[in-house]
Amino acid sequence: MTTTRHELSLALDELLQPARFKDYGPNGLQVEGRPEIRRIVSGVTASRALIEAAIAARADAVFVHHGLFWRGQDGRVTGWMKQRLALLLGHDINLFAYHLPLDAHPVLGNNAQLGLRLGLQAEARFGEQDLGFLGGRADGGAFASATHLAEHLEKALNRPNVLVGGSSGAIKNIAWCSGGAQGYFEAAIAAGAQAFITGEISEPQAHYARESGVAFLACGHHASERYGAPAVAAQMAAQFGLEHQFIDIDNPA
Repeated sequence: MTTTRHELSLALDELLQPARFKDYGPNGLQVEGRPEIRRIVSGVTASRALIEAAIAARADAVFVHHGLFWRGQDGRVTGWMKQRLALLLGHDINLFAYHLPLDAHPVLGNNAQLGLRLGLQAEARFGEQDLGFLGGRADGGAFASATHLAEHLEKALNRPNVLVGGSSGAIKNIAWCSGGAQGYFEAAIAAGAQAFITGEISEPQAHYARESGVAFLACGHHASERYGAPAVAAQMAAQFGLEHQFIDIDNPA
């Protein structure tokens, strides 16, 4: 089966509601391709490697979290930007990108899907634009320590993480926000979290963690945002009867 580019765009906007967010770049259709869509490839970032993989998969559309265009970037089409655009335009592939709306969706978004992957259940939101999730283990239990939580995180995401701070006691209240959300740490502390999980750590957060006794766990920007895009694309594929493939281009960051 197929759908049109316009129908898919409307369905994505209805699901993710980009108008609700103040974001760092345009959400929705970023590059226009062929009008009929049969196959979708989802991924984290619209890198050249992902676009080349989508071409090999004969995709009509690519759906990502990190698109091509960001506020304040150089507007010239040279270098890597020219290479990516040339591939998309040359093969008539649509590019859809949703940034903060994809983080925030309560069921299919990056934070919701990361929580599901980690066995966490959100009970509240916190931080700017309510992007952060706050809750605990879905089974109602607690992690024996920050180290135990870090080991669980490493096993669930299949990559090492950075743990700073945290008390020696059990951890029940956990905050999380995928990607580069280290700036949400103070809001997580204020919200009563005993541990905060995100993708990256910057210099100030190490001190905040040690001084507050709240554990900071950085599990990788890419690693924490691998789950929203395929969840949304799979729902669109089911809704319209399309073919869908998630392609994970490894990234150590």
